[in-house]
Amino acid sequence: QVQLVESGGGLVQPGGSLRLSCAASGSISSINTMGWYRQAPGKEREMVALTTNSGLPNYADSVKGRFTISRDNAKNTVYLQMDTLKPEDTALYYCHARIRKISQVVYGYYWGQGTQVTVSS
Repeated sequence: QVQLVESGGGLVQPGGSLRLSCAASGSISSINTMGWYRQAPGKEREMVALTTNSGLPNYADSVKGRFTISRDNAKNTVYLQMDTLKPEDTALYYCHARIRKISQVVYGYYWGQGTQVTVSS
C-alpha cells in the first residue's frame, strides 16, 4: 500500500501565506514526480506545481513568483510554500506522486485526499 497524506491547509486573508506538506509512505521503491494540483468548485482540476526527483520545478503561470515547491527525498515529502495568496487560489489542493512500489517495475499515479485552502477576508 502507498499513502499520500497532506497537511497545512486552512483559512488565510488575501496577501497571506500557507505551507502545505505531503508525505508519501508505504511500500515505496522510488518516487519520480511529486507535486500539487488544485480544484475549485465548478472547475476542473489543474496542475499547480510539480518537481522531479532531481528537484527541477514546474509551475502554473498563475502561481509563478508566488508559490515555491520543494522536496525532501529522504523523507519522501513535498512542500508547497504559498505566498501573496489571492481569493482565486481558493481550492481543494491535492498531492500527487508518481511512485514505483517495491517489487514492481512500472510507476503508478497516486493522489492524496486533499486539503482545503480558503483565501478570504
